[in-house]
Amino acid sequence: MIALLQVGGRGVGATGMADMILRGNLSTQIILVVTALFSLLSWIIIVWKLLQLRRVHRQGLRFLGAVERTQRLEDVYKSVLRLPESPYVAVFRQGMNFFSELRPGALRENAPPSAGLSEAQLQALRLMMEKEQEEQVEDMSGGLAWLAVIGGVSPLLGLLGTVIGVMHAFIGIGEAGTGSISAVAPGIAEALITTVGGLVVAIPAIIAYNLFVRRVNSFDGELEGFASEFIGALAREGRL
Repeated sequence: MIALLQVGGRGVGATGMADMILRGNLSTQIILVVTALFSLLSWIIIVWKLLQLRRVHRQGLRFLGAVERTQRLEDVYKSVLRLPESPYVAVFRQGMNFFSELRPGALRENAPPSAGLSEAQLQALRLMMEKEQEEQVEDMSGGLAWLAVIGGVSPLLGLLGTVIGVMHAFIGIGEAGTGSISAVAPGIAEALITTVGGLVVAIPAIIAYNLFVRRVNSFDGELEGFASEFIGALAREGRL
C-alpha cells in the first residue's frame, strides 16, 4: 500500500508510515499486529474458498455430463461411481443407497418389477437426501464465519486504535503546552494508521464473504434441485 498522508504539507509514504508505526505507542502496535494477523487469515480463507469453489464447479460439470449421457437410474449409478468424490456424487449415492435398502435388488439388471415406495418411505428418502445436502453445504460454508468476523471486527479495532492514539496525542500536547498544527498533526496521523489498517483488512474480507455466500446459496439450490430430479426420475421409472 502506497497511500500518502499529508502531514504538515509533506507527503508521507510507506517509509514515513513505517516510522510512525515504530514510534507509536504499544497499544497502536498491538492493534496493528492483530489486524495484520486478521489480514493473513482472511487471505488464506479467500484463496482456500476460491480453490474449493472452483474444484466443486468442475466436479459439478463432470457429474452433470455423466448423468446426461445415461437414461436409467441403474446406468447413472454405475457411471457416477466412477467419478471422484464430490458433493453431487455424495447426495446421489445417499439417495441410491437408501432406495436400495428400501427395495433390495430393485436396481439390479433385469430385476423384476417391485412395489413402489410408500408415502412414509418417500418422505424418509427425501429426509436422508436433505441431510446429506445440508452436510455438504455446511462443508462448503466452512471459513465464511471467520470472514464475517474479520470484516466486522477489523474496522472496530482500527477505530479503537485511533481513539487511543488521539488520546495519547492530546495528552502529549497538554504536557508540551502547545497546540500548533506542527505539534498536533504527527500524533493525529499516527493515530489514524490503525483505522486505515482496519479498513484495508475489512474491505476484501467483506467483499469475499458476500461473494462466497452467494455462491454457496447457489450451490445449495443446485443440490436441492438435483434431489428433486432424483425423486422425479424414480417416479418416471415407476418406482414410486
